[in-house]
Amino acid sequence: MASMTDVIFLLLVFFMATSTFVFPTAMEINLPQGTEQTSLKPSTRVYIDSIGTVAAAYADGDLMPMAEMDELATFLKTSLAQDSTQTAVAIYADEAVRYGRIVEVLNVGARNDIKMVLATQSTSQRQNR
Repeated sequence: MASMTDVIFLLLVFFMATSTFVFPTAMEINLPQGTEQTSLKPSTRVYIDSIGTVAAAYADGDLMPMAEMDELATFLKTSLAQDSTQTAVAIYADEAVRYGRIVEVLNVGARNDIKMVLATQSTSQRQNR
């Protein structure tokens, strides 16, 4: 019985050690659709259209096109400074936009310690289209 325990223990150690070396390179996943939405909406919004053009708006203001990511960072800092209760920025990205473009916008937030959330469409809204 003791030798069986030793073998099981060695196998456990082996699988624990080798599982840390396995890095999945790509996975096909289907992301779930959201059914619940929060009632709190960030007043600062960043929009990315299907061709990757970035624009931003604060509260009920007009959309301002952002040609450079530095412009976006300045805009986000300014808008967050105007409202001390605001804790996050919402990103509204078209479903056809390149994922890399969304990551560029998220990186602007990360470099400037700004919390950013991706806005999604609920399943009920999607079915009504």
